[in-house]
Amino acid sequence: MKKTLSVFCVLIVALATFGCAKKAEPVAAPVAVEPYKVAFIYIGVPGDLGWTHEHDVGRLQIEAAFGDKVKTAYMENVPEGPDATRVIRQYAQDGYDMIIATSFGYMDPMVEVAAEFPKVKFIHCSGYKTSDNMSTYFGRIYQARYLAGIVAGKMTKTNIIGYPGAFPIPEVVRGINAFTLGARSVNPKVQVRVVWTNTWYDPVKEREAAVALLDAGADIITQHQDTVEPQKAAQERGMLSIGYDSDMRKFVGDTVLTSPVWNWGPYYVDTVRKGMDGTWKSEQYWEGLSADVVRLADFSPLVPQDVRDQVSVVKQKIVGGTWDVFTGPIKDNTGKLRVNEGAKMSDGELLSLDWLVEGVVGKVQ
Repeated sequence: MKKTLSVFCVLIVALATFGCAKKAEPVAAPVAVEPYKVAFIYIGVPGDLGWTHEHDVGRLQIEAAFGDKVKTAYMENVPEGPDATRVIRQYAQDGYDMIIATSFGYMDPMVEVAAEFPKVKFIHCSGYKTSDNMSTYFGRIYQARYLAGIVAGKMTKTNIIGYPGAFPIPEVVRGINAFTLGARSVNPKVQVRVVWTNTWYDPVKEREAAVALLDAGADIITQHQDTVEPQKAAQERGMLSIGYDSDMRKFVGDTVLTSPVWNWGPYYVDTVRKGMDGTWKSEQYWEGLSADVVRLADFSPLVPQDVRDQVSVVKQKIVGGTWDVFTGPIKDNTGKLRVNEGAKMSDGELLSLDWLVEGVVGKVQ
């Protein structure tokens, strides 16, 4: 009887305990973390093998660095002007965290949209206008252009170098001047003849400009354009060239002696990382060879060793900070002294440069 009563009591206690136990709470589903969204606005197409190609290489490096934590998108062939405003605004409305515009003419459209979306980060290439949520970036490509000018100055036989140029704005003028200063530092007889195409990306016009310069006696073609058409035109004539944007020897061949090239990936990865961790601040980024944002591509086998050595010596002076390209004396192409001996042009002067150096045949129209 006592044993039966004890079992009965144990059952009562067990039932009471079971009855008082709380029901298990449902396990909450993990909250999906939205990827950080970055959009690019392109003036051309990644297949141009030049300017836009290199920006797209940088975009892909973002994806490789962050995996599914970041989502990137791009719109190609966006004209500068009202169309750019519409595209930039649409990306902001679609919830993109950072928008990167890769051409000078996107500056004012980006300024307009940035004011409407203060929580979005806007990054503009080659411009000069900033705000709390809008930054600018560029590279001192003129340093690499000077080095390429040394190569061309040493290797021309006619002493005429052709230079199809996009627009007569400070960015392009700065590059023409740096290249010419480099060429004439080793060959004072060099003339650099400029033909303006007034377009960033137009393969037909770029080729036509190069052909006209070859017809005028140029035996080396360089450029501030976005495709490899000038280099192809030179090769077809049995002449040499200097590339731009990308290592154009990879696409054209050894007649491309070298190329001043962009290396956007490290800058893009760092900028996106700062956006993600909350440390991003508006800035005006402008670095050069020492930061590896610009480079001189590998030399063609056609470039003699003594020329390579000469380039290396000057490069070390630039990287070491003991000298820079726009150090006087510098005259313009009318003979007027613009920079006194030993003086160095300021960044402000370089960013507003509107005159051509001695040795350039052409005008800033």
